[in-house]
Order: sequence, then structure tokens, then C-alpha cells
Amino acid sequence: MSQLKTIQDENLTSWLPRLGGNKGPRFLQIADALQVAVADGSLTAGDRLPTQRQLAAQLGVDLTTITRAYDEARRRNLLEGRGARGTYVAAPKVELTAILDLSMNTPPPPDGVDFDDMLRQGLSQVLMRADNELLMTYHLGGGSESDRKAGARWLEPMFGPLDSRQVVVCPGAQAAIAALILALTEPGDVILAEPTSYPGLRAAAAQFGRHVIAVGADKHGMLPELLEEACRQHQPGLVYLNPTLQNPTAITMPERRRRELAGIAQRCNVRIVEDDPYWLLADAPPPPVAAFAPAQVLYISTLSKCLTPGLRVAFVLIRDPAERERFLVALRSFALMVAPLTAALATQWILDGSADRLMEGVRKEARLRHRMARDVLAGRYSGAGDGLHVWLELPAYWNSSQLALAAASYGIAVTPAEAFATGSASVNAIRISLGSIKDRGRLQAGLQRLSHLLARRPESFSAAVV
Repeated sequence: MSQLKTIQDENLTSWLPRLGGNKGPRFLQIADALQVAVADGSLTAGDRLPTQRQLAAQLGVDLTTITRAYDEARRRNLLEGRGARGTYVAAPKVELTAILDLSMNTPPPPDGVDFDDMLRQGLSQVLMRADNELLMTYHLGGGSESDRKAGARWLEPMFGPLDSRQVVVCPGAQAAIAALILALTEPGDVILAEPTSYPGLRAAAAQFGRHVIAVGADKHGMLPELLEEACRQHQPGLVYLNPTLQNPTAITMPERRRRELAGIAQRCNVRIVEDDPYWLLADAPPPPVAAFAPAQVLYISTLSKCLTPGLRVAFVLIRDPAERERFLVALRSFALMVAPLTAALATQWILDGSADRLMEGVRKEARLRHRMARDVLAGRYSGAGDGLHVWLELPAYWNSSQLALAAASYGIAVTPAEAFATGSASVNAIRISLGSIKDRGRLQAGLQRLSHLLARRPESFSAAVV
């Protein structure tokens, strides 16, 4: 008799889920149940699974559901097919790429959402309703009328109803930041930012010959009195703020501070670039700074952090027509347009509600991951419980660059504080991104490795020399 074990029909209910309720698509419930059963030992490598027809009959679902469940389980390396012999639980896959990437801020896989199906359906709707030739040709920058209307809809939670003519569609937030710098400043101008800030700002400013100067901050963000002093001293071309779940500190600026900074911008007649990628992921965030000084603030909201980076779509709210035209001229000098196909997909998702469902899935998954980080990192965790990253201040016996190197030798990538430093001073911390590792188990393993490393002093750490 073959040594391979066969799961008998009467034992199916020991690991299969009870389908229904609000637990997400049924094929994912089945794949999740398989994963749990493999993890807890209910199923082991070499166990033979029922045929797809047998399982469909057992669960009372159609054959397509089981096919998709088995396909998803294979994608997770849980199953393997052996031709006519059937489908079996796979042996654990040897992980040859050991790096666990905690350095890249991307949305996690959405909880309870079938992203592949959403992508297929969205593209199908776009191709069915749009002129395919228009999807594959040049467009004027700034987005079509329907794209701008979708942008206005996307920004409604922050501002309420908007005139879509004030919304510009851009190929990502980085392009928007660069175009605003080009449009609203001159070579040699100063841009004011917080002491730890988004590295993309510094990169764009350096390319264009602008100078970024740090303005002191506290636990609520940029200090109003220091901003006013810096405005008088430097006559800045722009002030850059990332006030909600700030990258990297994860601070959310309270409403009072936002109002104070908006008032200073009005008194000093300086423009603020409000880069706000995480507002829709935050738990009850205050209104944007742009709500308190509409004429002074240019507001950026990207889909990359709430939905998926692959769309490469961001919306910029610019209320002044002359500034909007200058911005478009600057944008066209290096990024003629958003790819029409991805812009159309983003518009389709926003207008049919798919974007809201996807974002809710990302939000749920992000919060699950924050709870995991809090449990694993224990007293070191100081996150807000939402967003995509944690800012981890280090014990005095580690510095951030040293820890990042040590973590790399442990197979973990993190981002040291120096990468975000606007001025010469830098806090002793690292940013941990929670979304870039798809599998929660691998994320937990990475956090545990990092926690063990943090508990050791550098003198007890010795990297191999080859």
C-alpha cells in the first residue's frame, strides 16, 4: 500500500470552514482553512486532498469556487498537483530569498478582499466601456474630465464636495511634489520641512537646486513659533508638511496645530505643500491643513498607500487657476500624463465603490499587523495602531545605522533614521514598514528576529566575515 495518506470523506469537516457570513469570498475561506490546517498539523505534507468535485459536493458550492481555492492554496505553496494521482499537501518550501523587507512602505494585502478578481473585473469594465484606442494614445496632462471627477470624489472625505476643475491627476505623489517645486520656487529657494521628513522631498529639491531647511518639531509636529521665525529669516518658497501618520514618525498632527500652521502661512504669505497619503487610513484624523487655509495650501493625495502603488495615480487639489496652469506646465516637462489605462482603472474603482472596499481591506489588514507588532515588540512599540509603519526609537546601546546593518545580516531590511534626516541632527530610531511582506507569518518572524536583535548589545553581535 502507498505510504501516502488519503483524507477520507468523513474527516473533511475536521479542517474545512463553515462557509458564509461576512468572512470574505468563499474560495479564500477554504484556502485560509487549508493554511490553518497545515500550520497546526491537522494536515501534513503528503496528505491527499479530495478531488475538486468531491469537495464542491461536500461543501455545497460550485466547482469554480473549489478550483479558485486550490489555485490560491498552490500560490501560497500549500498544495501540489501530481497529475492523475491527485492533489497533495506540499512539503514546506525552502526559502532561498531570506531577506524580510521591513523597509518599503506599501499597502499590505487587503483583508477579506479578492484583489485578483477586483483587478480582472475592473479592467473588464474599463475595456468594455472605453475606446481602446484612447487608452493607448497621448493625453493632455492633468487627467480627463471623468478622472478629475473621480479625484474630487476621492477627496470628498477630507473636504466635502469639490469643483473637479480644481483637481489635477498626476502619475504619483513624487511627480506631484517635483512639479510643485518647479512651478512655485526658483533655483536657490528654501523649502522648510520637519527635521525628519520624506526623503523624496530632499531628492527632488537637490535635483532642482533648492535647499531644504529643518524647522523644529515636537510630539505634535512642526512648531508654529519656529515656522514663523524661519519664514521671516529665510523667505521660503514652500513649506512641506506630511501631517497625518507622518513618514517616518507616524505622528498625526492635532487640529489645533494644523490651524496654527495654516494661520502662519496666511500671515507670511507662504505656500504649504500638504502631502497626505495616509489620511484615509488613519483613525478619525483631523481636517487637512488645506481646510483651514485653502488659498495657501496645495494638497496631495495618492492612491499608492491606500490601494496599490501599481496604479501610479495621485490627485492634487490646487484652487488657484494660475497656479494650476503653472503646475501643469512644470509637470509636462518630465511626466506628460498618467498612463491612460491605469487612470481609467482608478476612476472605475473609485466611481463603482471598489476603491472603498479595497481601502477598507487594507485598513483592516494594517491594523491587524499593528497589533502583531505591538505584541511582538512589547514595550518598544509606540505606534498609533493604524497606517503602514512604526517608528521605533532604539535603546542607547544601538544607533540606527549600526542596527540596520546588523538587521541585514539577520535577513531583515529596515530603514534607519538617517535616511529621513532633513538637517544634521537625527533621532536614534528606525522605521519598520508593516505592509511589504505579504504573508503574516513571515512578517511575524521578521518582527521576532528584530526584537531578539534589539535585546542584544552590539558587542555581543558578530557578523560573519567571508
